[in-house]
Amino acid sequence: MNQPEFRDSVPLHFASHQEVYEETIRKATAIFSKTRELLKKQGYDANNFVNFMDIMLGDGFIREVNPLRIHFSMFIPSIKAHGSAEQQDRWLQKAVNCEIIGSYAQTELGHGTFLRGLETTATFDEDTDEIVINSPRLSSYKWWPGALGHTVNHCIVMAKLYSKGRYHGVNPFMVQIRDEETHMPLSGLEIGEIGHKVGFNGVNNGFLGFKNFRIPRSNMLMKNAKLLRDGTYQKPISSVLNYGTMVFVRVIITRNMAQLLAKAATIAVRYSCVRRQSVIDPNKPEVQVIDHQTQQVKLLPQIAKAIALKATADNLWKMYEATQVDLETGNTDRLPELHAMACCLKAVSSADTAAGVETARYLVKVWNQALKGQRLMPTVRYLEQYATNSVKRFAWSDSTPVIIEAFQAVTANRLRLANEHIQQRVKAGRTPQEATNETGLELVRLAEIHCRGFILQSAYAAIEQACQTASQPLGEVLREICRLVVYDEALRITGDLLRFTTMSDPDLVELQRKYEASLGAIRPNAVSIVDAFDYPDFILGSTLGAYDGNVYERLFEDAMKSPLNQEPVNRTFELYLKPFMRGKL
Repeated sequence: MNQPEFRDSVPLHFASHQEVYEETIRKATAIFSKTRELLKKQGYDANNFVNFMDIMLGDGFIREVNPLRIHFSMFIPSIKAHGSAEQQDRWLQKAVNCEIIGSYAQTELGHGTFLRGLETTATFDEDTDEIVINSPRLSSYKWWPGALGHTVNHCIVMAKLYSKGRYHGVNPFMVQIRDEETHMPLSGLEIGEIGHKVGFNGVNNGFLGFKNFRIPRSNMLMKNAKLLRDGTYQKPISSVLNYGTMVFVRVIITRNMAQLLAKAATIAVRYSCVRRQSVIDPNKPEVQVIDHQTQQVKLLPQIAKAIALKATADNLWKMYEATQVDLETGNTDRLPELHAMACCLKAVSSADTAAGVETARYLVKVWNQALKGQRLMPTVRYLEQYATNSVKRFAWSDSTPVIIEAFQAVTANRLRLANEHIQQRVKAGRTPQEATNETGLELVRLAEIHCRGFILQSAYAAIEQACQTASQPLGEVLREICRLVVYDEALRITGDLLRFTTMSDPDLVELQRKYEASLGAIRPNAVSIVDAFDYPDFILGSTLGAYDGNVYERLFEDAMKSPLNQEPVNRTFELYLKPFMRGKL
């Protein structure tokens, strides 16, 4: 970690967009050289990727995000998920060794995660045994893929397959886009970079357009679906297999969001303990900012949420591993559940609410299964007890397990009502799709509450397990962290709790009182908790949140690195200010 080539040669916040990219590529290749050595020793698998590429390693060294990250997070997993054994022999080891570097091109200028809406076409030419890829219009251009602009030479392209005049859905294709020696774009392609992306300026997001670009038929990834020499298409056992790579990425996003939140909380808590502002007692000095309750309510729940999200990400990863084992035997039963939960957690952890629609659709589906008496998958099994016409208000108490169950009760009742509203709209003449769209606000909200209940349940289970071996003082702190995040989330849905449980106004007052008491209980341990996240200073990359607390010295040192401080008088004085002040401009 302490190798000099892993550090920024210049402060990136003073660098141009091009300089940021070039510096991140320099560091990324240095990091991956070490990563490649480790992978050769341990072998590539998803677990190794998670360990190598998390915030502490792959992205931790690069504040503007590692431009080669997508190679490991999407390109290699796509080969494994969609490539046949022969195709994996052909490309996988080269990709692991970084002999070829790839991206994943699904999103288009006009379309995103709605696969059926993609416009890029892949038409099979029986005469040449080739597939011809085209971007029919500007909105068909692949847009946003990481590292596509100037970094990669290969790409997994999601495109609509046509053969024998028939449409066969969206399928993945391995496409070489640049010459492996000169790195020049191949003929028939238009490639470029799309510019700044807040917080991701090292990623080199790009665009890709096709004009009669030909690839061999064998470059269609054929583990799940197959295109035979005569143009016959053999469809996969389940269409949801096409979502495999995106599910993996969403699982990783949840983990990353937990780590990013922990980093932010570390910086904010440390600075709030160094900085003093205003007095509480007129007879005493200014207090630390964190001693103000209004600051505690901003920061301390974020510590608890980071820990809760970490526990949830670990739980989700176990679900992913179990699903992968099933998929190897052709069992796709768990994939919709994993896909729905990964979408929802991505939405909640990154505030990308639109992704919750996928989860909402899944919940409506399983609710109707529950009404028919069918057995549900584990994360939604609690809905079975509510799938009845006899609606009862959930019995409220402010114990942690009961509050978590209350989230399930709220989800179930909201789901029951949303399902009824969909049916009412269908009876009024709407199509099922129109009815679902018109119930969208209800659906997204209930999906979010379902997801937050899953987060709380995951955190509670993980903390209770940790307390079995922890010392009594540590166990008390961990349980207080759990209570804080549970109270915080409950106070965000008080309207639903009053509506669907027996919570009363005095109960609400007591919940608020316990929340405030929990803030006070966490306050003395706040710094110790964030220190336990164990982020080195060079990973945090913050003048405000360094371990030694020397905030003001570090701020001054950083300011002196500005290029504008390398000369006492900037040339703009002679060019503009001086003539202006003398009335000659």
